[in-house]
Amino acid sequence: MLKRVPILLFIILLFLLYFKETSFDNETIKIGSSLPKNGIIEAWGRSVISGANAYFHYANEQKLLGDKKIDFIVYDDKYEPDLTIDNINKLIYKDNVYALFGLVGTPTVKNILPIVDDEEIPLFAPFSGASFLRNINKNYINLRTSYSNEIETLIEHLTKKREFEKFAVFYQNDDYGEEGYVSLLNSLNKRKMEIAAEGSYKRNTLSINHAFYEIRDAKPQAVIMVGAYKANALFIKKAKADPNFKDTVFCIISFGDANEMIHELNILDTDTSNLIFSQIVPYYNDTSIEVINQYKTLMKKYYPEEKAGFISLEAFLASKVLVTALQNINGNITRNKLLISLRNLPEDTLEGLKIQYKNTALLNKVYLFKYKDNRFKEIR
Repeated sequence: MLKRVPILLFIILLFLLYFKETSFDNETIKIGSSLPKNGIIEAWGRSVISGANAYFHYANEQKLLGDKKIDFIVYDDKYEPDLTIDNINKLIYKDNVYALFGLVGTPTVKNILPIVDDEEIPLFAPFSGASFLRNINKNYINLRTSYSNEIETLIEHLTKKREFEKFAVFYQNDDYGEEGYVSLLNSLNKRKMEIAAEGSYKRNTLSINHAFYEIRDAKPQAVIMVGAYKANALFIKKAKADPNFKDTVFCIISFGDANEMIHELNILDTDTSNLIFSQIVPYYNDTSIEVINQYKTLMKKYYPEEKAGFISLEAFLASKVLVTALQNINGNITRNKLLISLRNLPEDTLEGLKIQYKNTALLNKVYLFKYKDNRFKEIR
């Protein structure tokens, strides 16, 4: 029996070493992302990078993490899922990043989840409201609420305040569009209503004509738009010139990028009446909110050429949350400690905005806006 003791101790030691959590205690904490720096929604990537780095630069400069600094490593995926997989493999296996942060897009994020699960790497604040990110999983933590919540808020507003009954949906023909389509279907079913018309287009294209004519004859009171900003804008321009859409309200969820939508509509010389934008953050010029004042100050300091907007604000808030969670870790910096810290942040972490971990997300409110007099105005 005594002869077996060393063997048993050796096996136990191997077991402990194998299951011991990896510590990321180097001076540089690598945070990785894959997003569109080029292509049809490149403005999304630019906004995420500027908003996130505005706070990361500040944190490094002010030594908020002591002697440690954040290195935000970003690779371009052009909003193509296959490229996202290549980028995530590079980030995890070559760069050895501590966590994944701020990935953009539902189909792109969905494609990399098997890798995230296998490697048990934290995935924080992806720019997607997909339902598959809402399932309880120790590796996924969202900043933003779900597409389902956004669309339910829109339908609640339109049915109660406007008494609308006829809804159409224009959506991207992929996982993102499907999420929006199903969310709309569920919201209408709950009210014993049906979708009046539907039309889809292919991701990373502007081929909206078929969808337009599929929806046109229904003369919808509202069109729920689950697309990218250029495609949405082109559809609206075409609709504004057609009498069948004379009084139609076009409802754009947050991934539609309200700021770029307005920019595109101005380029297309199209009026911006009868638009409703759902957002998961408040108005980026609301200076009554302390954290937004900080956002505007740091954006002006580090990215003076970039205009303020909903997407860069969201990225800024996410990076501030991430840094705060890192500050609250005691002892060795491990991935599991980050996840625990993110779930247990104080409600006042974002000064002026309440955060609460619920349904795997920290922000669970939806804001509705119209665009009038060259500014966004909240619909209350």
